[in-house]
Amino acid sequence: MATLRAVTDHPVPLRAVAPQDAASLDAETFVAALRGAAPYVHAHHGRTVVIVIPGEVCARDDIDRLLGDIALLHSLGVRLVLVHGARPQIDRELAIRGQAPAYSGDLRITDEAAMEAVKAAVGVLRMDLEARLSASRSVTVKEESQPRVVGGSWVTAKPVGVRGGVDLQLTGEVRRVDITQIRRAVEQDQIVLLSPIGYSPTGETFNLRNADIAESVAIGLGADKLIFVMESEPGRWRAALGSGDAGQLSLASAEPLVSQSDRELSAEDRNCIRAGIAAVTGGVGRVHLIGTQGHSPLLRELYTRDGSGLMISDDDDYESIRPARVDDARAIAELIAPLEAAGILRPRSREQLELDIDTFSVITRDGMVIACNAFIDYPDDHAAEFACVVVHPAYRRRDLAAHLLRRARTTARARGYRRLFALTTATPHWFLEHGFRPGTPADLPAEKRRTYDPTRASLVLLLDRP
Repeated sequence: MATLRAVTDHPVPLRAVAPQDAASLDAETFVAALRGAAPYVHAHHGRTVVIVIPGEVCARDDIDRLLGDIALLHSLGVRLVLVHGARPQIDRELAIRGQAPAYSGDLRITDEAAMEAVKAAVGVLRMDLEARLSASRSVTVKEESQPRVVGGSWVTAKPVGVRGGVDLQLTGEVRRVDITQIRRAVEQDQIVLLSPIGYSPTGETFNLRNADIAESVAIGLGADKLIFVMESEPGRWRAALGSGDAGQLSLASAEPLVSQSDRELSAEDRNCIRAGIAAVTGGVGRVHLIGTQGHSPLLRELYTRDGSGLMISDDDDYESIRPARVDDARAIAELIAPLEAAGILRPRSREQLELDIDTFSVITRDGMVIACNAFIDYPDDHAAEFACVVVHPAYRRRDLAAHLLRRARTTARARGYRRLFALTTATPHWFLEHGFRPGTPADLPAEKRRTYDPTRASLVLLLDRP
């Protein structure tokens, strides 16, 4: 998700604005959908995205929905590389041949007979995906703009060898990827489709893990995003993994998950996380883990601010508190405008906001200001005002105001102040719950008393020894 400022309070999935659906939307929702998605359409245009689709998802009856969403991404100018898996298809082919699948840990043991099943299963699945992708087009894609799907022997592999005392035979790992050819294809507006197969310089064929291929391709291309479509539902892991409402995992918090088998994560889940960590470390902008439930999770992940799954990123500022800058003045003005109109806050002009911008702190989420406050110094009285505390309606009930208060208390202590105070007409209980006590206008610093408006009857709340 690029750093953007949304122009709608409640972003709606782009898929919802398709012409056949538009008639069922009220005008406000329709406009909000377009405005919410537009910044992301612009941000992702011309970007390179690698998408991994496991064999389990390829086998689903509703795979055409996902492929239709991928076709829509392509029509919106996203440069795509798809890497598919084939584990259940291979197991089914082995069963047809009267063979049992053999594994060592989460790696398949691929002997010569199993390799024939791999070739057959992957070949059939690949042809099916190519046909479906070539035919897939959303309502926004013209007949002449159908996706062109290409591939080639672009992955060079080598044998994994012996692991844990087990010879994995024709199970391989990536040795090299022909990045030049892949880059040329995506720059020519083609969808690259890669299968979990690699070739050695001596003509051998190896069975590979799709996550390993995707990791190498994403790093080699310097992809903007690597997306794992998963059979599980990463969107449900947020609380369990401590990713917070933002659904973001830092590298530091993601790394322990690879080895923590006690969590409800499958070996395949952990392998995707491992590959995602390696990709981010290797320079890929962001890695997304999404499921398949709900309406178009792929589009929701890319074209709404809150997404649908989990994101692994080296960017600690996806959601963060920081001092406000002059270019935040407009966003702050839009955030506080409803409260000014309701008479809860005193009106401030844009010019005054810009003059006072150094007093403000903001919480941003993917570049959007979602909360703010002002910290106004009264050094002669060893006090400061905690003012203009506003949280975006879509992000309330998350204690963001409490985060701002903690920052203000830290600043007050660092400056040697003995008191924080606040004036409010609407939320006294919140301040009382966070340690403030009732005061009177006489408790205010002299400078503040001179500007206090008794006609507003603002309540004075005091926090001693912040």
